Amino acid sequence: MSLVSSLSLLLTVLGAGPASVKVPARVDTPVESRARSSREWKPCGHTPVLLKDINPGSAGSEPRYLVHGDRVLFFNADDGAHGRELWKSSGTGGAGTFLVKDIRPGGESSDPHSLIEVGDRLFFSADDGMHGRELWVSDDTPAGTHMVKDILPGAEGAISSPDSITFLPVGGFVYFGVYDPARGAALWRSDGTEEGTVVVKDYYGLHNSFSVTPGTEGPDGSIYYSTNIDYIVTLWRLGPGGDTVALDSVGNGSFYGFTWLGDVLVYVRQYDGPEAVLARTEGTPETTYDLYDFGRLSGVAESPRDLTRLGGKVYFGAGDLPTGGELERGAELWRTNGTRAGTGMVKDIVPGPESSSPRYLQVLGGRLFFAAEDAGAGRELWVSDGTAKGTRLFKDIEPGTGSSSPQDLLATEDWLFFTAETTGHGREVWVSDGTVAGTVQLDDIAPGPASVLRPFDPAWFTRSGWDVFFAANDGVHGTELWAVPFRPEDECRSSH
Repeated sequence: MSLVSSLSLLLTVLGAGPASVKVPARVDTPVESRARSSREWKPCGHTPVLLKDINPGSAGSEPRYLVHGDRVLFFNADDGAHGRELWKSSGTGGAGTFLVKDIRPGGESSDPHSLIEVGDRLFFSADDGMHGRELWVSDDTPAGTHMVKDILPGAEGAISSPDSITFLPVGGFVYFGVYDPARGAALWRSDGTEEGTVVVKDYYGLHNSFSVTPGTEGPDGSIYYSTNIDYIVTLWRLGPGGDTVALDSVGNGSFYGFTWLGDVLVYVRQYDGPEAVLARTEGTPETTYDLYDFGRLSGVAESPRDLTRLGGKVYFGAGDLPTGGELERGAELWRTNGTRAGTGMVKDIVPGPESSSPRYLQVLGGRLFFAAEDAGAGRELWVSDGTAKGTRLFKDIEPGTGSSSPQDLLATEDWLFFTAETTGHGREVWVSDGTVAGTVQLDDIAPGPASVLRPFDPAWFTRSGWDVFFAANDGVHGTELWAVPFRPEDECRSSH
């Protein structure tokens, strides 16, 4: 299909409309929310909207860590005057895009990290320049944005670095780990108040207790977390009654990819190196065992990644076991139903030791979409129904052996948003309604060569309210906050 035909089809599918569709901010009642969830959603028009030139000029504010909040999007950005601070946006409708609070006054940055919504509040870590990096909370107002508790008094703070903290939301609380150099590590919990921020389980007094990292919540409200004590990482279950049980351990490795299949937790045990094991547990040592060993003996296989549930199975990309010192099969699409017998490769897309390297797995309309590579079409958009026969190239976006290299896939309301790179356009925003004909590029954000100079933009696709937000660089304003209006179909029409 020609570019002209594709754009014509896009206008038909999306409906032509203004670049920026202004819709009054509104708060849905539960009845309205249920009614709207049954209506057909769609992008309104075909033109992405620059929401605000936060850092005027070509430098850009570099928005990061976009997260859905209560009727608003939260993110951090640097406007060139206040440093990197907490911002909010109501998108293409509502009040606009604003700095929430200059947490560290002046040009230095508080650098908000690990943003997560719990109820109607945002939890995050920040450094105000006086207390070090600590736990903060925000209701999207300056007065309601404050440090929760000075957990570890002093200039260093309780959180050693921006990337060292993980917040797990459970029942109106956030769980997180803190390391006190004088005592050790502990699992904490907070309800957003100073008095409600307390230790749940401590490992004080244990020699060199380095960290506690929350992982996932169980169906019964239990907490799964890991500890690193003397370079031995242990996976624990904290029951609703406060009892703890050790489930698994690895020397100086990690646990990740926690995905639930009913009462079965599937996860990855990563060793100190490239080797990894897919494992499962039902919360007891007796039900915890390995499902598949990916290169444990040679350390040359590719670890499982992008674990994604579809129906009664978990799908992921991974490299196979070695045979004769070489990979029998490269990194391909795998699945598991939580049993050893039900764990195996879906399809060897690139036969032999070469890899198709599936990435960015997303579920749309009961199918799995992902980026993968084969010799004939390059790296393109693939689809799978979970069977070898039903795993196929979905669309050769950059025809021939060249690659469009789809990235940052986001599935929402029966639509797929992603980026792809094509000749003459560079990397731009694409959408798909789940059909080949309905998989098309939106209007160029950076026309022509300007897009090629920023191969990793756009990024951070996040659905919030009536928009899909992302960060992008149009070659003029630097990397700033953009959005595609995304609403129930009748709201798109009524807003024109």
